[in-house]
Formats: sequence, structure tokens, C-alpha cells
Amino acid sequence: MTSVLDVGVIGLGEVAQVIHLPVLQSLPQLFSVQAGCDISPTLVKTVGDRFGIPNRYLDAREMIEAGGLDAVLVLNSDEFHAECAVLALEHGLHVLVEKPMCLSPREAERIIAARDRTGLTVMVGYMRRFAPAFMEAVERLPSLGTVNFARVHDVIGRNSLIVDQTAYVVRADDLTTDQMEQRWDRGRTLVRDALGDVPEALAGAYRLLCGLGSHDFSAMRELLGPPSGVASARMWRGGGYLAALLDYPDHVVVYETGVDEQLRFDAHLEIYGDLASMRIQYDTPYVRHLPTTLTLTETSGTAFTQTTVRPHLKDPYTAELEYFHHAVTTGAAPKTSPEDFVADLNLFAELVRVLGSTPQPGVLP
Repeated sequence: MTSVLDVGVIGLGEVAQVIHLPVLQSLPQLFSVQAGCDISPTLVKTVGDRFGIPNRYLDAREMIEAGGLDAVLVLNSDEFHAECAVLALEHGLHVLVEKPMCLSPREAERIIAARDRTGLTVMVGYMRRFAPAFMEAVERLPSLGTVNFARVHDVIGRNSLIVDQTAYVVRADDLTTDQMEQRWDRGRTLVRDALGDVPEALAGAYRLLCGLGSHDFSAMRELLGPPSGVASARMWRGGGYLAALLDYPDHVVVYETGVDEQLRFDAHLEIYGDLASMRIQYDTPYVRHLPTTLTLTETSGTAFTQTTVRPHLKDPYTAELEYFHHAVTTGAAPKTSPEDFVADLNLFAELVRVLGSTPQPGVLP
């Protein structure tokens, strides 16, 4: 295999236009975008022209079966991630699949089985875990000493509020009613497969966790390990806001998340020790090169110091794609593997079970 990977992109929507395609173009020594696919003819035409994609398709199977690729990026709607990932693996292609990798355990099993049969690379797009500040936090964590408490916070404004001010995005306006209904029906079926028959609010909470929450729990697990359980959980606004207490052997992690209409992005992990603490602060990924920062505080004698570290201006998506290239070309197992994602999927299901067994304010009887 050559050092430059020929890649195809499945899904040419917002995240592909604002992030993945520009980053791929910025790494010509690693990637060459040879094909693009979307169910929207408008996106296939306009995005293909804009980024100079030579081979364009309306069907992922057709693109994959056409050959000439080393790998695919699966960036389409969550409901179709597993289908596309398995299809690509079966045709000899490595896969980078955006989070959530899938929506149900049964889909995860299919992806893992296909990867094991083929020996190819499957990596989940948990880009926050490749941010330089996060990587430094992982290295520095042992020096913090005993962890007494941690907070995982992710309350953001809708992505489109930021994207519409900072980027040019073509949005599909040509999808048919049948295509939209197929997506919704598939989503409901997969959530039912994962959780059984649950109220709509619980299903919505699960989808929020699979989307936004997957970033939070994935980073939390790399830093602190998996929690032993969910002590309690609450949701409100129809499952649009969540708070939970997660048990660890000798401390508790508070988790809080929601999406509102404010033009800001506040996502951070904060870990408290006896004499020191650290806070990883993320900004929106939709404005490239806004740095993730690591703030360290320490008490020594009568002195209290606070230091903010910005290890590098490289954005997490660039670091993630460099890592993917390394995994494919060396055969190294990626840390954001399908099994790693399954740990989050199981945690989401447990959290929803706790929500379902506890009276919720204004949501469940």
C-alpha cells in the first residue's frame, strides 16, 4: 500500500463540508479524495465540484464496488453507519466511521465480526481524544494524585448557529419524503433493538447520548476508566437535557449535557485532586483551529498557581486523521476501536434504564 491513501467519503453534508474534506485536502501527503457519495444529487454535484472530487455516486454500494479505494470515511446519517462500514470492510476497505459508530449492540457485533474476518482497520471518530491538550492531560493525570471528584460538562448551542456565521454549507433540499421516512423508521427500529419499547423521551435521551454524549463518555473513560455504574440520573425538556451521577470505586463523576439556542460551545472535563486539578476545555470544532486548552491549578504551601497550556494549534480532526493514516499503514490497533465504542453504548443503555426506573420531572409518570 502506498503512503497516500485513496479515500472515498460517504455523506457530503455539513460535517464533511466544514471539517473532513478541508482537513483531507490539507493532508495531501497522506490522503487523496478519489470518490464521494451522498443520497442528495445536489450535494453530489455542488460539493463534488467545490472539492474537485473526481468520482461521484448517489449510492454507497456503487461507490464501494467501483473499486480504486484504500479506505472510506463514513460520515452519513447515524442510522446507516453500520451498513456502510460492513459493506466497505467486505470489499477490502479500511473504515473511519464518525461517532456514533452505530445505534444498537447488534450492529456493533456485525462491524466487529466483519473487521475480524477481514483484518482491516476500523476506527471510530472520537476526535476530542486526539486534541493535543487532551493528550497532555492523559500524560499529566498521574501527577494529580488521588482523584476526589470529576465533572463532565457539555452544554452547547445548536451547531448550525455557529456554522451559519462561519462557513458556507450547502444543505440538501432535494431528499424525498420516502428517504426521510426511511431514516426515521430505521432510527426507531435500531433504538428499539437497543432498548426495547421505551417512551419517546427516553428514546430521545438515548439519541442525545449516542450523538453528543459519546464524545463526553469516551474521553472520560480514557482519563478515568469506566464507571462501575450509574448511581442516579435525571432528564427534562423531553430528554433534551440530562444529568447523572456516575460511580467510581472512590469518587463520583457528575455528568451534565444539553443543547440550547445560545451562540456558544461549553464542553469541558474537570478533575479534582487534593492539591491540584485539571480542566480540559473544548471549543466548537466547526471553527477550525480554535485551540483546546488544559488549565492546571495547584496549591503549594501558601501559594495557589493556575496555568493554561495550549500544546499545539493543530485541530483535533487533523490529529485524528493523521492517527487513522498511521493505524492503516502500520496495522496498529486504534485506541478508538469498535470495542471502545461498545463500552459507551453499554453505558448509554444503563443510563437510560436508570432514567426509566426513576420518576422524571415533567417527563415520565
